Amino acid sequence: MHRQDSQLVVFNLESLKIKGKWQFKIRNDKERIEVKKVIVTDDSVNFDMPTFESSFRTKIQPDGSLKGVWFKGTALQTQRWIFTAIPNQPIRFDAVQGKHKNNVTGRWAVTITRANGGTRPAVAEFSQKDDYLSGTFLTPSGDYRFLEGTVSGNLLRLSVFDGAHAYSFIARIDSDQQISNGVFYSGFNGRETWAAYKDASAKVPDVGNTPLLKEGEDRLRFSFKDVDRKMVSSDDERFKNKVVIIQLMGSWCPNCLDETKFLNDFYIKNKHRGVEVIALGYEYSTDFERSRIGLEKFRNLYNVQYPMLVTGVWLNDSLRTEKTLPQITPIKVFPTTIYIGKDGKVKKIEVGFYGPGTGIHHETYKKQFYARVEELLKGGEGSSIVE
Repeated sequence: MHRQDSQLVVFNLESLKIKGKWQFKIRNDKERIEVKKVIVTDDSVNFDMPTFESSFRTKIQPDGSLKGVWFKGTALQTQRWIFTAIPNQPIRFDAVQGKHKNNVTGRWAVTITRANGGTRPAVAEFSQKDDYLSGTFLTPSGDYRFLEGTVSGNLLRLSVFDGAHAYSFIARIDSDQQISNGVFYSGFNGRETWAAYKDASAKVPDVGNTPLLKEGEDRLRFSFKDVDRKMVSSDDERFKNKVVIIQLMGSWCPNCLDETKFLNDFYIKNKHRGVEVIALGYEYSTDFERSRIGLEKFRNLYNVQYPMLVTGVWLNDSLRTEKTLPQITPIKVFPTTIYIGKDGKVKKIEVGFYGPGTGIHHETYKKQFYARVEELLKGGEGSSIVE
C-alpha cells in the first residue's frame, strides 16, 4: 500500500477457495485475519475488512496482480490509498543486503522522536530466526500488535496491517546491542524516528495518562443507546450489586478490538458470578448510525454478549470526557478500563491493553485482571474466575 509520501506499507494476503468462493487471510506473523466476503465479478475483486471502516476495490491485471484502492475511514475524511498485490510472493521483504549480520532477539529500550522534536518512550521485543523477524512495540497506551519482517545485512524491516494499523518500521542494526537511524511510518503520512538499545529490564513508564476521580466523586453516572438503539443506564437493575467493568473504547482501535475479545471471553465464562461489562464507544463521528455500525462490527465478529453503547461524542472532541463521564479527569488513552465495586463505587482506573501480540505481557495482564476482579468479588458466592 502506497502512503501519501510514496513510502510502502507491505503485508501478506493469503487466498483460498472454499465451496467455490474466494476468501482471504491477512498474515501478520502468527495472526491470520479472515476476510470471508470477497466479491469477484469479471475482473473486479472487492472486499471489506471484518471490522473498522476499511475496504478494498481492485481489478485483476493481465499478470495476475491486483491494483486498486484501499479506503480507510477516519475522523475527518476517507483516505484513499493506492493498493497493489503481487501473486506468489510469500516473503514480506526481499533480502536486499543479503543474509543478516546480527540477531536482535530480546528486549529493547526505545526512544521515538516526534516530528516536533518531542520524544516518547517504548519497549520493543523482537524474535529473530535466521532472517525472519517478528515482535512488537509496547507503549504506555498499548501495543503495535503482530509485527512481521526480516533482517537483511544490517537492515531491519517490520510492518503490520490489520485494517486500521498500517505501520512500517525500518532501522539500521549497529550491533546486537544497538539500533539506530530508525524510521516509523504510521498511517497515511505519519513519520517519526526511533533508536533503541538492548535492555532486558526495560519497562514501559507511567506517563500520567490515567484518569482520576474528581474530588467529591466516587461513582459514574451515564445513559446512552446501545447498538440495538436501546437506552442503557449505569443505574439499571442488571448492574446493581455487581462488579462492573467499564470499557472505554472505539471501533477504530485495534487494541480495543483485542480487549473486546478478551473481555467477551471473560464475561461469558464469569457473568454467573455477578460480573457485568459495559463498553462505551467514542467514535469518528457524532452520527449515531455511523458509530452504531462500527461498534456492531465488533459485536458481530466476536458475538459480544455485553452491551456496547454509543456515546455520541466525537473522538477528537476536547470535551469528550466532560460530555460523557464528568466525574473523572480527561480520558487520554483508548482503551481505558474502569473497575466498579459491588457498592457501585469506582475502585480502579487503568489505561491501555497488552494484546496477544505481546506474548508474556498479555498473559501477565490477564493474571492481574483476574486477580483484580477476584478481589472485588471477594466474599461473594460462586466458584473462582474461569480463565
